[in-house]
Amino acid sequence: MANTSSAKKAVRQIARRTSVNRARRSRMRTFVRKVEEAIASGDASVAADALQNAVPIVMRAAQRGVIHKNTASRKVSRLTARVKALAAQA
Repeated sequence: MANTSSAKKAVRQIARRTSVNRARRSRMRTFVRKVEEAIASGDASVAADALQNAVPIVMRAAQRGVIHKNTASRKVSRLTARVKALAAQA
């Protein structure tokens, strides 16, 4: 348990940051899952729309430090490649 007042404050700040980051990560995962579901359904236009909505959320999560910027870029790149492949198939 924290003894000093500064340690107690740090615990409060960490708890607040953790809850914010958890919400941001959850929101990002939701948008990514929507893209993956659209790809699985085989509808290229819906997948493209979902991707267009997901990219800013993923990049914002990286900007805010929720995930690493390279991780965000990798996710966006792989999703984009999958959506393009789906569009090329149709």
